[in-house]
Amino acid sequence: MKKLLFFSISAFIIGILVVLMGGKMMHKTSTSEYCASCHDIHPQATTSWKQSIHYDTKSGVRTGCVDCHLPPKGEGYMVAKVKTGARDIWSKWTRDPKSFDWEARSLLENAKAHVYNRSCEHCHETIFPASLSKEGEDAHLYYSQNAADKDLQCINCHLNAGHYMEGYSSKGNDFLSLNTNIQKEIFLAPTPVHQFVSFEEKIPGSGVSFNMKAIPGGEFKMGSPPSEPFREKDEGPQQQVRISPFFMAEVEVTWDEYLEFYRQTSAEGRSTDTEGLRSATAGEVDAIVGATPPYGQPDQNWGMGRRPAITMRFHAAETYCKWLSKVTGKHYRLPTEAEWEYACRAQTQTPYFFVGEPKKFKRSGFWSIFAGNDTTTINSYVIYNENSPGKTQEPDLVMANPFGLKNMLGNVAEFCSDWYQPDTYQQYSGSATADPKGPEQGTERVIRGGSFRDDAGKVRCASRAHTQQTAWMKTDPQMPKSIWWYSDCRNVGFRVVCEFDENTGNKP
Repeated sequence: MKKLLFFSISAFIIGILVVLMGGKMMHKTSTSEYCASCHDIHPQATTSWKQSIHYDTKSGVRTGCVDCHLPPKGEGYMVAKVKTGARDIWSKWTRDPKSFDWEARSLLENAKAHVYNRSCEHCHETIFPASLSKEGEDAHLYYSQNAADKDLQCINCHLNAGHYMEGYSSKGNDFLSLNTNIQKEIFLAPTPVHQFVSFEEKIPGSGVSFNMKAIPGGEFKMGSPPSEPFREKDEGPQQQVRISPFFMAEVEVTWDEYLEFYRQTSAEGRSTDTEGLRSATAGEVDAIVGATPPYGQPDQNWGMGRRPAITMRFHAAETYCKWLSKVTGKHYRLPTEAEWEYACRAQTQTPYFFVGEPKKFKRSGFWSIFAGNDTTTINSYVIYNENSPGKTQEPDLVMANPFGLKNMLGNVAEFCSDWYQPDTYQQYSGSATADPKGPEQGTERVIRGGSFRDDAGKVRCASRAHTQQTAWMKTDPQMPKSIWWYSDCRNVGFRVVCEFDENTGNKP
């Protein structure tokens, strides 16, 4: 009996010690200092945290690593702690610190996997404080009404709350102040064009210009053959298509170009987009009303200048073309899908306009690891997921295709004027179809070329995709939602074409 009592008391004491020691270990391994000891592979995490609004707060309450990167206790805290800890320890033991790209890991797409809305709400017991702005009230009301949607996360608007990001703003801003273009010369007139040769277009009233390439007419097979790797069903059947001559921009519309459109046409102070929609749909080109101010920071803090303009909706791209036509006296528009693929291929019929097999350009995936794939060639022409740091790049990083066009593949996907249908090519005739414009109606528009987020299979000449108007506007809290800006699409831009007509010279 005494032995049983002894062992019972001993077990009880040991249990108490285990609990106490476990509690101390739990506390010790949950401190920000302990987190930093493992995260020395990317010290930027600690540095940027100490510069953030969560570190030096007005209330004096300091928010630590686990307060954001783990759910509240009792809501899966231990499970998440074990998973996160195991991952971080493994990274510390196996990863080369020089290989870690903190900037890329800080992007919204990556950050969303490591922050919990429940943790934000645990500290911020009310999301409607007295100091909240009208824009903030609208956003928080929208969030509270759609809290069940997992795509809506606090860091969609507050990405810089836990880690300082220089220049980042989640609030509505003076968009024009973001323009870093220094205008050394103001152009008084557009470039006159009297023959079918490449030219440099000048935007009157600005110091902004861009190159237009003369794309000769011809015939080609649109789509891809059944044998092409990574081919999708909507890429066929292949059809013979005849294209008339036209001009196409050397690069995608840059921020410098788009900001000039915004400067000359924007209606600062309008509370809704209805005026712009009414003007554009009525075809009042002489009274073009440009975009309302963006709700957040449309360049994602990646930089502007010659990077491709992003987060514009199709309506914004079309309105830009109307404005450009007005100020230059030429006929600018978005390319048709057939024109886009013809210009991209540049008289080639292979998966890319350069030599190479799609499967050889994939570095991710089980078999690719052992295949010894070489991406040197594709890296010279395409910004895609294997060589991009998870964001757009300036166009001069890649070489042009045989027509002199850069970034036709990769960097950002590009709007085409066509409605998207998966069976579009089946509707074309067996003979060479002249300048097809796609289906007469639809709900989504074609986008082409793939982007910095896509793998080698998605940046082929024939690869097709389409807009996702509902998914790409989920986190826009405005009512009605903006007709100008996507809230959830950062990898689509556009490129302009100019018709070869009476305004640009006589056709041959």
